[in-house]
Amino acid sequence: YDHETQHAFVGDYSGQITLLKLEQNTCSVITTLKGHEGSITSLWWDPVQRLLFSGASDHSIIMWDIGGRKGRTLLLQGHQYVMQSYFSCPIMNTQQPEQQSLNACSGNITYACRLKKWRRCAPQWLESDSCQKCEQPFFWNIKQMWDTKTIGLRQHHCRKCGQAVCGKCSTKRSSYPIMGFEFQVRVCDSCFESIKDEDRTSLATFHEGKHNISHMSMDISRGLMVTCGSDRIVKIWDMTPVVGCSLATGFSSR
Repeated sequence: YDHETQHAFVGDYSGQITLLKLEQNTCSVITTLKGHEGSITSLWWDPVQRLLFSGASDHSIIMWDIGGRKGRTLLLQGHQYVMQSYFSCPIMNTQQPEQQSLNACSGNITYACRLKKWRRCAPQWLESDSCQKCEQPFFWNIKQMWDTKTIGLRQHHCRKCGQAVCGKCSTKRSSYPIMGFEFQVRVCDSCFESIKDEDRTSLATFHEGKHNISHMSMDISRGLMVTCGSDRIVKIWDMTPVVGCSLATGFSSR
């Protein structure tokens, strides 16, 4: 909930986020945000930069640029388990905006990544009745299957270009951290050839929480993080090596 504008964000089991405007005794729908393939498990709102972060059971986090109204989204897939809790750690240093980072947790793993300006947005998935590489029909394209006397194929999507492709044209898997994919995902064969070895260098760090984390919170000014687990244990972590800030000021000495 944003107190200043009286907007509320509501995530549901379909993976959709609804933006509501609350005014006295009325409630109106402003827009809906669609991007997750699983149910929404956590939402976090940054009122300063006006960014919304959503975590879902599809193991991904999406950053929505609400304030910029440019439709920009950043997909971050750094988890192999369902997202449970997360928070943004914006180090408010206007001289070094690349120092802003996002920390998240799922299961017993915490994940930290830098929100650098040059990160690329994930492409919109394109829809097609046939593979956009080999033009073979998908299984619902009855007319083309009949005309070509071929069996329809299952539709997939390349995570790099967003094109609708068949399995034969997307046999490769690759990580692509600049677009948020820290683990290997499906890419079409031509995109796989365009990804260089240096493009696969991770932009995130992973840390063993050593207990099943159900909630996390952080004091940026001191670089300390608190995690609460389902094992009834509360841990306090020194996160200064991760977020790059000092305990005294919250800013890096550089």
